[in-house]
Amino acid sequence: MPHDIHVTVAAIVQRDGRYLLVEEMVEGRLVLNQPAGHLETGESLLQAVVRETLEETAWEFIPRALQGVYHYEGSAGITYVRFAFIGDVGQHDPQRPLDTGIRQALWLTRAELLARAANHRGPQVRRAVDDYESGRRYPLDTLVSPA
Repeated sequence: MPHDIHVTVAAIVQRDGRYLLVEEMVEGRLVLNQPAGHLETGESLLQAVVRETLEETAWEFIPRALQGVYHYEGSAGITYVRFAFIGDVGQHDPQRPLDTGIRQALWLTRAELLARAANHRGPQVRRAVDDYESGRRYPLDTLVSPA
């Protein structure tokens, strides 16, 4: 049976006790996720997370640390390898159109996020917040790019 592996990135941002999330339509269902998406050919992981965050939230993302690398077995034989980055946000462009499927970017407290657990896109949403709050951090230079 063929097995697809998808490399994805996610931005973990907390500001004033709230986490930056997106509400998006996936397979006809409104779900919550961190700003996240697929690595594209020719870009680094850091470039990908900055691009995805801007496209999905209209916020500039400034990576500060690698939170972790996560392995998730999805449906239909797809494995996701997710690189989650902790960072801050810079400029916001409220006029910028958001990616197709994204309904809105929003800031939720941990309690608000947990109250909506049934709407999480997957288990990685809560895990990212739990790991953020536990202090999990790795220097960005943990990632080695080709010379």
